[in-house]
Amino acid sequence: MTIPLDSDSVAHFLSTTPDFFAEHAALLGQIRLSSPLTGRTLSLQERQMEVMREKYKVLELQLSDLLRHGQANEAIAHKFQNWTRSLLQARNDVDLPHVLAAGLQTVFGVPQATLRLWRVAPDYAHAWFAENVADDAMIFAKSLTAPYCGANNDFDAVRWLEDAANVQSTAIIPLRLGTADTFGLLVLGSSDPQRFAAGMATDFLSEIGATASAALACLLD
Repeated sequence: MTIPLDSDSVAHFLSTTPDFFAEHAALLGQIRLSSPLTGRTLSLQERQMEVMREKYKVLELQLSDLLRHGQANEAIAHKFQNWTRSLLQARNDVDLPHVLAAGLQTVFGVPQATLRLWRVAPDYAHAWFAENVADDAMIFAKSLTAPYCGANNDFDAVRWLEDAANVQSTAIIPLRLGTADTFGLLVLGSSDPQRFAAGMATDFLSEIGATASAALACLLD
């Protein structure tokens, strides 16, 4: 009695009998398969080569993506170093806020940038960066566990920007040292709604906030 074989049984037999094609090598040239790529009929060996070529193409695309991301990250790291260097070269403490905000604009191409600090030392109480901040803005700053990115929902902090009326998207970054209380906000703005789109990764903005906080700590009371 002949027991009919289904495809699963054949597949199981071949996977558990690795010497089958060594013992029946002639079959490799006789078995014909249809190519899903070209529609042609191919031998098993030709189909195997076709599959391998497709795998190599996928790997090449993945490698290309990795190289592109690596180059982009390298460029960002270089800009970050330039910006940090400008903070170290500030002539005195009171220049730091301007150097910091202006550096973000020139180095990273941010259209608008500004900041406000509270709890500053008496020597800086009348500086532009220590101007009065509404309670709502301070409460909002304290509530941020990560930088806010998205549309300008008529935030009070965005009004600190020079051309606030044209800001369509914004990044609002809390300034704090470790887990200490928030002592300021760094505000970035753009007329491009997608420049600081909701849902974008904020890791790099968090690094900017941490570096800015460390640099500006010297201005606190």
